[in-house]
Amino acid sequence: MLRTISRLKLFLFAALFLGVVLALPQESLAAAAPQDQDVAGAIRAKLDKSQFKDIRVSVDANGVATLTGSVSLFEYKQDADNKTHKVKGVTAVRNEIEVAGPSVSDSQLRKTLSEKLAYDRVGYGNVFDAITLNVERGVVTLGGHSHDYPNRDSAVAVAATTPGVKELIDEISVDPASPMDDRIRIEVARAVYGDSALSRYAIDPAKPIRISVQNGHVELYGVVDSKGDKTIAELRANSVPGVFSVKDYLEVAGQPTEKQQ
Repeated sequence: MLRTISRLKLFLFAALFLGVVLALPQESLAAAAPQDQDVAGAIRAKLDKSQFKDIRVSVDANGVATLTGSVSLFEYKQDADNKTHKVKGVTAVRNEIEVAGPSVSDSQLRKTLSEKLAYDRVGYGNVFDAITLNVERGVVTLGGHSHDYPNRDSAVAVAATTPGVKELIDEISVDPASPMDDRIRIEVARAVYGDSALSRYAIDPAKPIRISVQNGHVELYGVVDSKGDKTIAELRANSVPGVFSVKDYLEVAGQPTEKQQ
């Protein structure tokens, strides 16, 4: 009889212990995992501004947040994405927000952005920026070269805040930073603009001969008035000590654009 009671107590203790052990991880997991609705609520709190009023938020069990709806500028779509990524419990973001805003033709959008980018960062070395622009169905692609990261970021911001931009692709390459390249940039600029035949290209900051330098290799961009000016600019750049090569991508006004190699 005593043995039976002892065995019964042992069985009950083992069952109770097993139940407690099995319950602990579930309770801990429930306490540690944030509720989907709490994460969604935290995202909505982050997006509690007028420019985000038409954005809808959903969060799945894995913490993946999906943003839908519309905004008036691409900048707001990008900003909503950045804010959502910072919310605790968010593991990934699906940004399906549409940029509504005004309807702008590709040709008009290209013209507007070209003018803005031409004068962007005047006084901050924009003569050393050679940023390209393509617009197709409201999708803007920025490419080419930038002197430094602030100039690149500024160009991207110009496009992101322009009405009519539906999507923005940043393919701008930032030229390497080095004392040698910095010296070459300045000396090539002096050699080019110091020539009496080319000095007039420094008058309008939107239409300079643009100079990109990458590890001693020089590239020239922009539009000049004649083939003679194009040739002189290349010769002057080649005359600078330390220059390994010069690629002349200068376009001559009124002539077909040469394909870059």
